[in-house]
Amino acid sequence: MPYQLIWVIFLLPLAAFALTGMGTRLFAKDRPALSGYISVAAIAGSLILSVWALITVLSSTGHELPVPALDWLVVGSLNVQLGMIVDPLTVIMLIVITFVSLMVQLYSQGYMHGDPGYHRYFAFISLFTFSMLGLVLFDNLLITFVFWELVGLCSYLLIGFWFQRPAAANAAKKAFIVTRIGDFGFLAAIILLLSQTGTLDIGELNNLAVTGLLAGSALTWAALGIFFGAVGKSAQFPLHVWLPDAMEGPTPVSALIPAATMVAAGVFLVARMFPLFESSEAALLTVAIIGGVTAIFAATMGLVMTDIKRVLAYSTISQLGYMMLGLGTGGVAVGIFHLVNHAFFKGLLFLGAGSVNHAAGTFDMRKMGGLRKVMPWTFVTFLVASLSMSGIWPLSGFWSKDEILASSLANQPVLFWLAMITVVMTAFYMFRVIFMTFGGHYRGDGHPHESPRVMVLPMVALGVLAAVSGLVNVTGGFGAFLGHGETHGFIEGLFGIFTHPLPWFGLILAGAGILLAYAMYSAQWLSPLRIRRFFAPLHTIFSRKYWMDELYENVITRLVLMKGIFAGFQLFDSHVIDDGINSRIIEQGIVRNFFNSLKFFDEKGVDGAVDGVADTTLGAGKRARKAQTGQLQVYGLFIVLGILAIILLAYFLS
Repeated sequence: MPYQLIWVIFLLPLAAFALTGMGTRLFAKDRPALSGYISVAAIAGSLILSVWALITVLSSTGHELPVPALDWLVVGSLNVQLGMIVDPLTVIMLIVITFVSLMVQLYSQGYMHGDPGYHRYFAFISLFTFSMLGLVLFDNLLITFVFWELVGLCSYLLIGFWFQRPAAANAAKKAFIVTRIGDFGFLAAIILLLSQTGTLDIGELNNLAVTGLLAGSALTWAALGIFFGAVGKSAQFPLHVWLPDAMEGPTPVSALIPAATMVAAGVFLVARMFPLFESSEAALLTVAIIGGVTAIFAATMGLVMTDIKRVLAYSTISQLGYMMLGLGTGGVAVGIFHLVNHAFFKGLLFLGAGSVNHAAGTFDMRKMGGLRKVMPWTFVTFLVASLSMSGIWPLSGFWSKDEILASSLANQPVLFWLAMITVVMTAFYMFRVIFMTFGGHYRGDGHPHESPRVMVLPMVALGVLAAVSGLVNVTGGFGAFLGHGETHGFIEGLFGIFTHPLPWFGLILAGAGILLAYAMYSAQWLSPLRIRRFFAPLHTIFSRKYWMDELYENVITRLVLMKGIFAGFQLFDSHVIDDGINSRIIEQGIVRNFFNSLKFFDEKGVDGAVDGVADTTLGAGKRARKAQTGQLQVYGLFIVLGILAIILLAYFLS
């Protein structure tokens, strides 16, 4: 019964959440590491089963594993089922999510050691992994949206993990609110699709788009609504502002959420619903344009940041733009191929940043330097990831970025040149990090040292994949697995690519960026201070992040929204009350008495009734509150147990 194992992949992290959320706190307070062991064991089990799912799908007819659906919600003619899609796209995402999550959790055993929220951390990580797995597995847009929102909740909990710090609490709220803006578009698309087609089954919707039964403006607006949700979750312009602040969470969280998995959810959603986009030229062009603009827009800010995690954050936004550009110009295989490679090298870069912070006690690159000598493992793995992201042959980033460049050149030449400029910027800011952090002499006050083995080994594992994962498509096998392209020989693909001028051009530009970083931050041939002064206006724009935060906080939130609300009240007061009461009509005693009666009724009747209900509710709440424990993990345990009971009951009764 192989399909039942798919449910095990999905439910293992949920069980780990229940156990680490309450069980270890109650029964193993003197052994905090137990929660980490439980979480790691669960995700390791999901990874093993995900590899099995990959092998099964590879060997199955049609490259899809059938999983019987379970009835979940029946309302009138609407029957929402818990069905799963286990196809090549799904199993690839399962491998990425479970592997990166496993590496992050192993790394966290060392990084989070001694933190008072150790149990809570692993509970949240397990819940997040469960949510991501649900998002990629289920075949109904409504269920996908449920897990989409649950992923957002987990990001709020993890980004604000150290909620005692105001910056972390504010960053969590910012991420939650900004991504909800995008989610409004996703929800609107779901409502539109349901009203137009009567179904939310992803396979049926894609078939309707392919056959032309879903077409016209309805199709375009639905695709754009879905993409708007992806813009928020994948931090695309203009909803990118939450991701840099998300660095306030623990660094392993940065490797998992803003680098490897959660932000990839938007890219995955577009890939899953790609037939809708492919059937709408306007929607597909929008994806490509937003992706290309985001790639270069975020890269400019990465050039000037001095916090190593902030550089990586803007780099992540830029690379996500590359993925969207790949989807918009080359299709599913191109965008998802870069997603996979990016998950490995960007997850490694964030873990490397955490390793540096663990040793030097800071994320400020101006207080680092010379760490290559005392942190050789961190340096080598960080260097491999930087070379890979810069697109240096034959590392993984070269292969996926080259495909994006080729597809954009063939379909959108203007966006191609934006992508090529971004290649130079990417190589420059990544090796600016290398030379400022690991080169030269140590400029800090501490005594840096290599991180413990439990942190180094996951970095080495990710480093290996950052180097070789791109080779899976040297023969065209990755694209063929996803149903795009043809296969050819390994040697032909490995070296034959250089028969075209584009790879040479990309390598020359990447090399130019690395050389420029070396000239400024290592050899000192050029003075960074003089260059900054020469380009002072641009430096100010980039370092102030184009004033996008001020635009959201001061203009949109305070000026437009708040003043709009206050203006509405003032308008009502001046035109309805003042113009009415102070006019000649109010001089008549009967009208004055009428308004006084309304005022009395409003204060004593309406307000009195509302206040009375509120007082009654508060009083009842004070009494009922005594029956509550106030422990979130207890509530979470019973919720999880209830969900498990419902799923098991539905399964055995089906």
